[in-house]
Amino acid sequence: MTFQTRSTIPEEAATEGLLAVVIGRAVAAAQAAASVIGRWWATARGVVTPLGWGVVVGAAAALVIGYGWGWAELVVIGWGLGLLVALASAYLAGRGAGTIDLSLPVARVAVGEEAQARLVVRNPGRRRFAAARLELPVGDRVIAKVLPPLAHGAVFDERVAIPTRRRGIVEVGPVQTVRADPIGLMRREIEWSGVRMLHVHPRTIAVSPLSTGYLRDLEGTATRDLTISDISFHALREYQPGDDRRFIHWRSSAKTGTFMVRQFEETRRSRMMVVLDLAADAYDEDDDFELAVSAAASLGARAIRDARSISFVVSGRARSARRASDDGEGRRDPAMRELPTASRDRLLDGLCIVETDTRAARLAETVRSASESVTGVSLAFLVTGAARPVAELRHAASRLPPGVEGVVVRCSAEGEAAARSIGAMTVLDLGYLDDLRAMIARSASVA
Repeated sequence: MTFQTRSTIPEEAATEGLLAVVIGRAVAAAQAAASVIGRWWATARGVVTPLGWGVVVGAAAALVIGYGWGWAELVVIGWGLGLLVALASAYLAGRGAGTIDLSLPVARVAVGEEAQARLVVRNPGRRRFAAARLELPVGDRVIAKVLPPLAHGAVFDERVAIPTRRRGIVEVGPVQTVRADPIGLMRREIEWSGVRMLHVHPRTIAVSPLSTGYLRDLEGTATRDLTISDISFHALREYQPGDDRRFIHWRSSAKTGTFMVRQFEETRRSRMMVVLDLAADAYDEDDDFELAVSAAASLGARAIRDARSISFVVSGRARSARRASDDGEGRRDPAMRELPTASRDRLLDGLCIVETDTRAARLAETVRSASESVTGVSLAFLVTGAARPVAELRHAASRLPPGVEGVVVRCSAEGEAAARSIGAMTVLDLGYLDDLRAMIARSASVA
């Protein structure tokens, strides 16, 4: 007798496999639905205003109560509110076929100068670019413009004035188009450009060349001043009593029959340092600090124009603040920091963002740190406020290396101008920026 065996799958296993497939598909469908609902909800939150949400909730409540309790009036109100929401949504349809470009014709201006942002709207497509409201953020304010409808190939060119009453960096943009229904239920914002940066530089004036602070140095730069002892030969002249006989040019003397001596162009080292005090207690008013920034910027710009080596230093953190910010490895913020001086624009860009700080180092500490970090300085300008007493200024000037000429510039907006010498230190009191030009031009110590 032969027995035949047949493998069979238990009904329980088949049921479990079918159930797993159903659950898996249900989970996938739920995730897809959740994703769609999430995107819809994010979009709805971005376009529906608080008033719109109130109308939506009111419509839903009116329909539920109206149908539940049989109130025909509430049903009519609910459908009416729903129709109003639908009509408001129709205003947001479409993006437009045009392009909007934002540019700054001049990216750097001084305080008070005219600055503009340029908006160019083009419609290269065949569809008509619908009218919209343009919003351009400028700093902490928003400038609104009305964009008219544009036909195919039309261009809308608009210039927007940017206020430059204060020094700083102004963020311009991004430009947006705003579509909204007349009632205010829906509002849609579309960004068309990035953010542009406008640098508002401190106001500067042209001061006289800073001819002081040069040290004789055979490795320095040749100047137009003549001397009888140096390495840059200039010309020959007749011998005068007191001239060094080592510099007599014997061949020329033999030809002319008169002793002739060599003249040289004097070579000098001309590194200048400007220290700007950022301590808040050094200035009585904000205008005093702005005057100090402008004075320091004018000195730095003059040195860069004269091709002098310059180090521009501002206050760092005070010693107590540096202890608090110690990173645990012994590295601390110095009491000073240097601004870039590769060009005039780089320096003024850095001065756009400097502000007073209650945790800034004292002036003497900043000068000491700068003297240790910057070598070869022959002239130093210490720019601070009128609230600094003379004793503290003298203490700060004493931290300069020996042989360095120190000039202190104290700024008090609309104050009286004065120039005086206190020991080896020259103190210039400024009330207006134009006082700096006059004082440097006539001061015997810096003329």
